[in-house]
Amino acid sequence: MEDEAFSNISGKAISLDCQTHSSFCREFTVSSPKMSIGKVMVYTCSVWLLAYAVFFFTENTAVLSSAILITLTGMMLHIHFVKVDHESLLVIGSLGIQVSSSYASGREVTTFIEMSRIKDIVINEAVYLNQIIYYLCVLLKEPSEPNVVSSVVPLFQVNSKSVKADITFSRTKRNNVMMTVSSLSFRVPSRGSTV
Repeated sequence: MEDEAFSNISGKAISLDCQTHSSFCREFTVSSPKMSIGKVMVYTCSVWLLAYAVFFFTENTAVLSSAILITLTGMMLHIHFVKVDHESLLVIGSLGIQVSSSYASGREVTTFIEMSRIKDIVINEAVYLNQIIYYLCVLLKEPSEPNVVSSVVPLFQVNSKSVKADITFSRTKRNNVMMTVSSLSFRVPSRGSTV
């Protein structure tokens, strides 16, 4: 998979790493590029120049102080809650699935889903602006009602926009619309197969 190039919906490069730890244990990791210092500088300078323009007309120093505080607070919140360095999915054959997200600040969020709660793993679709986006998700079931889906858990949540598909719409002889999905970036194991 190292030869294949993946990109998210914004066109930014991401990487997919697959590791087999044993015959019943596989790990899939999606990594995004590090934060660009140039981009941070552009945002910071823009906010500070705007604050300086307001200060020039109002001569109020609180404007400059608040611009500095807002910029620093915004960067810290973005690094701690938004910017994901990598996400991993550890699939352990008969035990369950562990989903981990590592943020740029070093914060790590890990969730474990027992195999007995998993109803199915599907590729779901969502409409994002003018595009249809496909993403991997887990359907969970309630122990009391095994035939009912209790919740849908998206995998690779922050990079969920990273799954791309080539879709072709065509009309049949009976004027029905037919959709053909020719390629997907992720492969999902078929039902009953060991991971």
